[in-house]
Amino acid sequence: MTDATQTFLQTTRSSYDTIAKDYAAQHPIGLGHPLDRTLITAFAELVTADGPAPVADLGSGPGGVAALLHALGVPVFGVDLSPAMVALARETHPELRFHVGSMTSLDLPDATLGGILALYSTIHVPDAHLPAAFAEFHRTLRPGGHALLAFQTGTEPGHLHLAERFGQTIDLDYYWRTPEQMTGLLTQAGLELVATVRREPSAEETRPRAFVLVRKVR
Repeated sequence: MTDATQTFLQTTRSSYDTIAKDYAAQHPIGLGHPLDRTLITAFAELVTADGPAPVADLGSGPGGVAALLHALGVPVFGVDLSPAMVALARETHPELRFHVGSMTSLDLPDATLGGILALYSTIHVPDAHLPAAFAEFHRTLRPGGHALLAFQTGTEPGHLHLAERFGQTIDLDYYWRTPEQMTGLLTQAGLELVATVRREPSAEETRPRAFVLVRKVR
């Protein structure tokens, strides 16, 4: 692991450790918009169509989305960079498995996952490290497996740094990207585009949302 990789992982981890309880209280379910939940339901149908295989929720946070997938019959487990988030998820959803890890270097065997979910977790990964993350998606997915990503978007890429959230000091970078940018990187990693969805901001959201669905052909 390079020093640059270690630095952004450390700052992201410590920031979410700091705000874990406040974040979980504000986002107990993880998905507030009906369209988002509909897409998760469609993802659940896709990843279970070819028979049972584990699905990884990368950036699982307090575990609400993993619990939704579990309720839909998906054999899901969660991976999060923040030990505090993992502890909260385990406490709230003791029937599910959560562990600490990074999408840039997954401690998982090759070609074993039926699906990968990455909802608003790639938003903290700098551009230079996205290829490594998507290479891990390709490595760990079995042929035919799907990955669904969600992220803030706009007409062009952008970046925001926050030094405070929930009244606490953090050191957290947020990146928003276009669907075309993300699709290009995913296809370079060997994943095939299935669909893209864009929706406008809702309620307290300030930026549009994009969803990209890809699958591993071979």
